[in-house]
Amino acid sequence: MAEKDADARLYAEFLGGDQRALEQLVTLHGDALTRFAYCIVQDDAAAEDVTADTFAVLIVKRKKFREGAKFRTWLYTVARNRAIDYVRRRGRERSVTGLENVLLGEDAEEGVFTSLRREKLYVFMQQLPAQYKEVLFLNYFDGFSVDEICHILKKGAKQVYNLLARARSALKEILEKEGYSYENF
Repeated sequence: MAEKDADARLYAEFLGGDQRALEQLVTLHGDALTRFAYCIVQDDAAAEDVTADTFAVLIVKRKKFREGAKFRTWLYTVARNRAIDYVRRRGRERSVTGLENVLLGEDAEEGVFTSLRREKLYVFMQQLPAQYKEVLFLNYFDGFSVDEICHILKKGAKQVYNLLARARSALKEILEKEGYSYENF
């Protein structure tokens, strides 16, 4: 059997009373969850609130994690559901102020060129319909597999493949319209 998911192990340690394990989970996933939530809620403060709500679910519900499932996939599913709830409650009023706060986490290993390229890609993605942004973000920025994306979005594999293809095509069109080559991204 494969080694247990490190994030699931941290969560189990938190359930056992280790507060540092929760802090590690927040450190590992907080920024990425905020960027993902921003794709849905389109407001930096709301994205941070969604991330906080996501971790609050871990703290308050203290739900046992299902053995064999990936913790990270479950965490993103919770974040997506929280973001959708936020959009339903607040309507579609959006603000793009402070986008720079959630665009990219600071990663010392990532070069300036790569950071700028990812930032441009992220900004261009904001022109896409919500479902395209979600699927591209999960795939490009967080590296989820199609199977994991299926679980997070609650869609079948064929639907996700088709959604990815349409989203990539739409993004390619935007990039070319802006004078960039899709292959460079």
